Amino acid sequence: MSTDEFLLGIALTVLLAVGSQILASRLRIPALIVLLPAGFTAGALTDVVHPDMLIPEHFSSVVTLSVAMILYDAGLDLDLRHLRGGTRSVVLRLLLLGALITSGAVMAAGPALFGVPLAAAMMLGVILVVSGPTVVGPLLDHVRPSARVRRVLVWEGSLIDPVGGILGALVFHSIMVGGFQVGHGFRVGAFMLSVVIGLAGGVVGAALLWFALRVLGLGETLGTLAQLATIVAVSAVCDALRDDTGLIAAIVAGMAVANLPGLELPARRPFFEALVQLIIGLLFVSISAGVPPSSVTPVLLPAVGLIALLVLAVRPLIAWLSTHRAGLSGGERAFIGWMAPRGIVAAATASTFSATLADEGLAGASEILPITFLVIVGTVLLYGLTAGPVAGRLGVMRSARTRPLLVGGEPWVIDLGRCLRAAGLDVLMWAGSDEQRERIREAGIEPAPGELLATATDPGARLEGVTALLLLTDDDDFNALISVVVRDSVDGPVYRVGPPEDSPGAVATRTGRDILFGRDLVRHTLAARYEQGARFVLGAPGDAPPPGHDLLFVVRADGRLDPVTEAEAPVPGTGDRAVLLGPGEAATREP
Repeated sequence: MSTDEFLLGIALTVLLAVGSQILASRLRIPALIVLLPAGFTAGALTDVVHPDMLIPEHFSSVVTLSVAMILYDAGLDLDLRHLRGGTRSVVLRLLLLGALITSGAVMAAGPALFGVPLAAAMMLGVILVVSGPTVVGPLLDHVRPSARVRRVLVWEGSLIDPVGGILGALVFHSIMVGGFQVGHGFRVGAFMLSVVIGLAGGVVGAALLWFALRVLGLGETLGTLAQLATIVAVSAVCDALRDDTGLIAAIVAGMAVANLPGLELPARRPFFEALVQLIIGLLFVSISAGVPPSSVTPVLLPAVGLIALLVLAVRPLIAWLSTHRAGLSGGERAFIGWMAPRGIVAAATASTFSATLADEGLAGASEILPITFLVIVGTVLLYGLTAGPVAGRLGVMRSARTRPLLVGGEPWVIDLGRCLRAAGLDVLMWAGSDEQRERIREAGIEPAPGELLATATDPGARLEGVTALLLLTDDDDFNALISVVVRDSVDGPVYRVGPPEDSPGAVATRTGRDILFGRDLVRHTLAARYEQGARFVLGAPGDAPPPGHDLLFVVRADGRLDPVTEAEAPVPGTGDRAVLLGPGEAATREP
């Protein structure tokens, strides 16, 4: 490949990886639904994006290190406080039963469906064990199931990848050593040695990161570089000692950093998120570009049968056995049984091992990669397009209805909370003083736990169950500061009431997209009008705001809360209700 072709291939791969994800976000579908066809089509039309042309000798090593970075990032989101009781037992059973039943079913069905020998079917079976955060996470973000179901699936997807990678490496070596005879070369000791090396690498990585982030106190930029260098180095050394053990080291290091006391990483890491998204896009485009169309056609119909077996029989059986007596509802158990897409580790393992086995003369080895590719495409398409409707039908999807947290205990804030509650929203309120909290109770609203805001200000925590934060205290500096601190901890927008123009303090800006109600209804104006008799009014569905009333919020028919801000003013539609500030009514009313 010439220099010009290499540069063209890199440019086209990056453009496809990024452009596919942008297109998917605009279409509101999981990115993998666009990435896989884009890479496959590009590979069919040109050779410049083919991984064997771009990185002919070390593509598998690049893939392994890239997947290690993905798993490290996934490990940072695994809070051990959430892996307890029923969740822990369900996840462990999903891992154990999933590996055994999935590999066994594929090994049994492979020779009948594809006409491959048992050794190739065994290799395919352990490859298809994995799922992974690269596919499960985006699908769950798209569907938004209940928190309990999400925890189970995220933990399973993150932990099954290194387990599947190790099993794939062990089966590969056992087939090679055993002369393509199943079971002749497998050694339990080799499996345990791989696990030990991976765990040891994870411990070393965690220690290095503790030193860099805690002892040296590296800031965001150098701390990010230290994480990248540590994970790449530790994973590379582990893989050099034992194939795919770097995956275990990466996720163990991520989990350790996420759970060790004193290491407080932000809940959202913009650079890491961008890096992981880019890696995912590049890997899927590159691997799918390496699948020639001529290899897909002969296995297309049998692959559809294998997908049906995995989706309709194998996964439901695994989920039913794993969630038995785990305290999950019928809908939650059924949804777990309807979520097992295959992802990047399956593609990476297939591309790494199938070529070598084919070169060594194993019959059917050349079909492993196209079959895996079709299973990935089929499961991602099926689950991606049906997970939302299935979750809604089973009653496990989180409602689109906004659950706002109002911070503040002034009388007008409490009355606003009462009005929003009358609109059908599940309102939470937080106030600092006991007197204000008592007034919140008297208004019929249960105050949020006292430690709730402290949790939100923890840079490594997430404020679960809150989808909008409204900062309405009489301390403008507090509102401005908290709006910045908690922005990455809230699963939704953060707004604050505007400060007076002449307000003293260190508020650097008095405008912005997060300022509520515009410049004419700043904090002291709202409080003064409330003291003069103005009250919050909940308009009837579909009614336009009457004269003399100021529009504050629009409660959509589906329960979403759209506030008036300096940036935009929502327009009530059919079935929507307006929250208004009246000119001087004596009490809140609901027409």
